[in-house]
Amino acid sequence: MNASSPSLTLTAPAKLNLMLRILGRRNDGYHELQTVFQLLDFGDTLDFQATRDGLIHLHCPNVDVAPEQNLIYRAAQLLRQHCDRMHLGASISVEKALPSGGGIGGGSSNAATTLLGLNHLWGCELDIDTLAELGRQLGADVPVFVRGRSAFAEGVGERLTPVNIVPRWYLVLKPACHVSTAALFSDPRLTRDSAAITLAALRDRRLNTHWLDEYAGNDFQPLVEDLYPEVGEARAWLAQYAKAYLTGTGACVFAGFDSEAAAHSVFAERPAGWEGFVARGADESITHRQLAKFAASV
Repeated sequence: MNASSPSLTLTAPAKLNLMLRILGRRNDGYHELQTVFQLLDFGDTLDFQATRDGLIHLHCPNVDVAPEQNLIYRAAQLLRQHCDRMHLGASISVEKALPSGGGIGGGSSNAATTLLGLNHLWGCELDIDTLAELGRQLGADVPVFVRGRSAFAEGVGERLTPVNIVPRWYLVLKPACHVSTAALFSDPRLTRDSAAITLAALRDRRLNTHWLDEYAGNDFQPLVEDLYPEVGEARAWLAQYAKAYLTGTGACVFAGFDSEAAAHSVFAERPAGWEGFVARGADESITHRQLAKFAASV
């Protein structure tokens, strides 16, 4: 590896689904959804170093996925092919902070951060719309991380309306279980006919605590808690301190607090064996803020 090669370190942030409704099943087999993505100032750390060996070297310890199947690797390959940069390569190291299978977007965020980071290092100069479209090919949640804004999402999650969300600190807990997203979507007990929220309900695209309380909830929550009682136990425990919900289609549950101290105080009392973290909600992705500083320093 050439020590003088361009390098970049970025945070791939987590997300929460502050609400999630399933409106119905589409003709293509996918489900029509509505959700609010809240980005968090917490995530995995990805170190990128550009190379000229035409290879993608991925170092991602403690992740039981073949490198070629990892979304980071796939994102790098997709970008190289799109930009005709196959002569270039990259060495990518990942420091995991986010629990896997939690429904907090770790894999999708890693993929988006790879697209954003290598777009800079390889001089691709693709705009955000093009990068978001590449991200959509990797997964429905990737575009929101590429665009880097908390958002109200529709469709399968690809139609995004940026929103401003009242600042809060979030406590996220993951019990010791792994939720199968595929099993949830195929389960006949899943609610698929929730009423849609109109864009008018977003008012001026500023979501205050009253709005969030009115529309909060996750249509996957009853089914997940039935199939995975540990998730229900974690949410019930957290609900002693604040309103608690499931996020996404994973095992993580969360609650919002007005201060960092309040969230950490509850986090310190969590039962043994539960992973988790405390993080501040952010309307703008930490990745985009880091990239802006990187671009200004070059």
